[in-house]
Amino acid sequence: MPTRYMQQLRILIQFSYLAFSLWLGFQLFQFVRFIRSGGQSDFSAHPAGVEAFLPISGLMGTISWIHDGSINVIHPAAVVIFVTILAGALLLRRSFCSWICPVATLSECSWKLGFTLFRRSLRPPHWLDIPLRALKYLLLAFFTYSMTCAMSPEALKTFINSDYHKLADIRLLNFFLHISPLALTIVLILTALSLLLRNPFCRYLCPYGALLGLFATISPLRVTRDTERCVSCGVCSQVCPTSIDVMHKTSVLSPECIGCWRCISHCRTDQTLSMKAIGRFQISTIVFALLVMLLLWCGSALGKWSGNWHTAIDVGEYRRLLER
Repeated sequence: MPTRYMQQLRILIQFSYLAFSLWLGFQLFQFVRFIRSGGQSDFSAHPAGVEAFLPISGLMGTISWIHDGSINVIHPAAVVIFVTILAGALLLRRSFCSWICPVATLSECSWKLGFTLFRRSLRPPHWLDIPLRALKYLLLAFFTYSMTCAMSPEALKTFINSDYHKLADIRLLNFFLHISPLALTIVLILTALSLLLRNPFCRYLCPYGALLGLFATISPLRVTRDTERCVSCGVCSQVCPTSIDVMHKTSVLSPECIGCWRCISHCRTDQTLSMKAIGRFQISTIVFALLVMLLLWCGSALGKWSGNWHTAIDVGEYRRLLER
């Protein structure tokens, strides 16, 4: 597949996962309705895939897994998906952010709409951009410290098995169904900022993206520039959603690179930019796209095969928790 069609393929995959995410959310809504109706409404099983939206639970579960050698039975899919996405960052850079994540998809739609309306996207000055980018790493450090240092392995395990954590996915559903005025204000502010800036939440506030970026720095895969072919037109740097100065780099090592291929697909000189493994082996567009999807499928399939996918919380326990 020619690289000029890469963005169309990426956008198709993005919206497919966005639709899938909405479907999972609707399944969870139906499951909760079934529980609260006392079994009077149509039965709907708890969708394990919705635990992809619990990265903090996934991080806690992974740390606990390292401590005691087993994946917790409360939200096992959260751990499986979390580890799978980390593996994806190691192999395919932060492709999760630009190909899969529904929040990033909506943010990208916002800044593209803003560019259409205002004919430009704002870029904070370098002196402001750097400390703002540090915010997501500070949030990551806070969560990591809280779970590895501030909490003992026993306290972490106790929290994972607590009633509060058992309802983590349903609490998230309720957050959107009954959003508070403060939360709605924050969402609206971030949406407005997304019209003017490219991916402000992902770039400055997402600790998940920060963690994936750190893993991606040791990925063997990266955008590589052929300095002899390059005509220094600057288009690659202009279209980069994370403001990486691709034009002046031989190899893009930045943790901000989200593997979106925009620089490659917009390059005006054929074969100047490419995605290469270990700096030598070029990866084609279709192979990269297939690897992104295959990795997630393999992770979930392995979780199901190993028995670490569906929660051990039964309908009766969910009914007790929701009636409190």
